[in-house]
Amino acid sequence: QALLTESGGGFAQPGGSLMVSCSGSGFTFRRYPVTWYRQPPGKERELVARIGAWSFSKTYADSVKGRFTISRDDTRDTVYLQMNNLKPDDTGVYFCHCEDYWGQGTQVTVSS
Repeated sequence: QALLTESGGGFAQPGGSLMVSCSGSGFTFRRYPVTWYRQPPGKERELVARIGAWSFSKTYADSVKGRFTISRDDTRDTVYLQMNNLKPDDTGVYFCHCEDYWGQGTQVTVSS
């Protein structure tokens, strides 16, 4: 059974850092691009960052460029999203997506 599992997230003050992780199992995770989305409170889900298979490409939403870094460790079937210089607008539920699969989401809250 294919499964994506997010972990990490939590609470941070503005300017702080957090990291979220997405682990894949039950399919050949390393062969596929992985995308992080977030859903702010009361808003629609939006793309945050995407990493291609074998890390050949990385793309970011303009709102997170220079602050967030996406990476993957294919030995662990895991994709990471390092989030620095966090802002209150980064608050939301963060989801990872790969192939036809979605994780359950992990909450990130940025507040003073």
